[in-house]
Amino acid sequence: MHGSPIGEDQLLKRVWRRETDCPPKLGGQLKVSLAAVIAIVLVFCVGPGSIAQVKDARGAALLDLTVPAVAISADGRQIALVLRSGVQQQLHLRSLDTSESKPISGTEGASTPLFSPDGKWVAFFAGGKLKKVALDSGQIITVCDGAPLARGAVWGSDDTIIFTPDTASALLQVPASGGIPKPLTERKDERSHRWPELLPGNRAVLYTIAKGGSWDDGQIIGQRLDTGERRVVINGGTAPRYLATGHLIYVHGGALMAVRFDAERLEVSGNAVPLVPGVLMEARDGAAQFSVSKNGTLVYIPTNVSSTDRRLVWVSRDGSVEPLKAPARAYEHPRLSPDGKQVIVGIAGDSPNIFLYDIAANSLKQFTAEANNALPFWTPDGKRVAFRSTKAGSWNAFWKNADGSGTAEQLTHSQYLTEPGSVSADGKWLAFTEQTPTSRRDIWLLPLDGDRKPRPLIQTPADESTPRFSPDGQWIAYVSDASGRPEVYVEPFPQSGPKWRISTSGGREPVWAPNGSELFYRDREKLMAADIKTTPAFAAARPRLLFEGNYEGPLSSRANFDISPDGRRFLMLEAFGQREALAEIKIVSNWLEEVRVRVR
Repeated sequence: MHGSPIGEDQLLKRVWRRETDCPPKLGGQLKVSLAAVIAIVLVFCVGPGSIAQVKDARGAALLDLTVPAVAISADGRQIALVLRSGVQQQLHLRSLDTSESKPISGTEGASTPLFSPDGKWVAFFAGGKLKKVALDSGQIITVCDGAPLARGAVWGSDDTIIFTPDTASALLQVPASGGIPKPLTERKDERSHRWPELLPGNRAVLYTIAKGGSWDDGQIIGQRLDTGERRVVINGGTAPRYLATGHLIYVHGGALMAVRFDAERLEVSGNAVPLVPGVLMEARDGAAQFSVSKNGTLVYIPTNVSSTDRRLVWVSRDGSVEPLKAPARAYEHPRLSPDGKQVIVGIAGDSPNIFLYDIAANSLKQFTAEANNALPFWTPDGKRVAFRSTKAGSWNAFWKNADGSGTAEQLTHSQYLTEPGSVSADGKWLAFTEQTPTSRRDIWLLPLDGDRKPRPLIQTPADESTPRFSPDGQWIAYVSDASGRPEVYVEPFPQSGPKWRISTSGGREPVWAPNGSELFYRDREKLMAADIKTTPAFAAARPRLLFEGNYEGPLSSRANFDISPDGRRFLMLEAFGQREALAEIKIVSNWLEEVRVRVR
């Protein structure tokens, strides 16, 4: 075949050639081509060797790229992929000497695969748990609970797994054989420690913290595990990995960078060199899609796999879809105005900001400009938009007149990470979350009249987030992982009282129906609805499925959808361009030689 196209009828029949059959210009590169929602097409070229193409008849696709979706074993012989067929997400395993990938039974809902050092196990996260599967027998073991929104993991040579359990935590460690996770690091003024990497001897760890509005502004921290001493290793980057050549690699500006690194002193030397352009990095969470084996085989997903652009779509209760005319952008957290005529929405990027979309006029106008701004929502009277901003330094809550007049007014004055959630129906209270170095997120109240002195509303060892007042102001919905996984709860307001769990198998993104008769939330790809009655006493019916689909999920638990004022349809975000684009996964063998030559 030597570089010429292969017809679809040949794809199912094609098998590996010998290394000597590979065209020299393709030597050292492996490509996995993925038709985004139709099929996965794999093109392998291993070493200065073979090339072959195989079409996976199951129609699997790589769609969820918000967390790591690919890993390679230490010996470079096997690749673990998170693939999705329809709405089923599952681990697949492919050996480089075979012609097809195989799904791993019992790994439904998996994310963030990682191999054990000996290559006999693959660990993954699913259902709020850290699990591992034996590749010889298929046995699945739960390592630990309490990992609802994992943001990276590494399996050490001492058979300990270090991981970030959610978007608001430091690193934890747990024996790979199972146990109760123990804290490994402590947060200071940062929100979380993500994408860990152990250094040789398991004496120090690298991780990423957010700085500024983009993960290109992130800091890679090196921390000694015996003394707790930490230092900034890289200013501007994410997802560090150490190479046996004495180099540190990480992603910045969409490129895989490399720099000389002293693992004992936790110091870099010389200039960082961009080696591989176009490596996919998820803008909101800093997840970088690459993995390197001990023998120097690099696997990565290029940026053309998934555009960050999304389009606004109406989805009716039966699941039918109608796109809005708004141009595709990196939208997040859309909110409809109380009259349903406008949408206030964030647009992610190096400098995230908030935009106002007029539905009838089909006009998109920038609403905020100074600093970084995100997570907007309307006050119940539609006169203001509240949001979080770095205008005063750290993230705090602000609001601004909805017509754009005047200047933004700061509402909270915290040195810690705060996130506004909802304003009560009478306009007297702002519910927001705050996270300190010694706690996870808690829910606070800010009186919008008087002295504006915050007070705690829900404060427990669990992570509580996403407070949403009911339309009548008598109840508040929120998300808590007190049960070991995120669930949706409701409590009375302003009087304290018993709480009711609404979701039954995990839930995030609570949204009240405009008349308060239903509470909606999402359980992965499922949009669920629970009928609510508040008289003569509060009662919630068993949740029912409205529809299921691959719509954009939330950054944490905050709703990434909204409901129309008449309660008949939902405003969702749909990935744009994936159905048309041909995506690839690339693998480069003997890549360490390039690192040695180019980074001295």
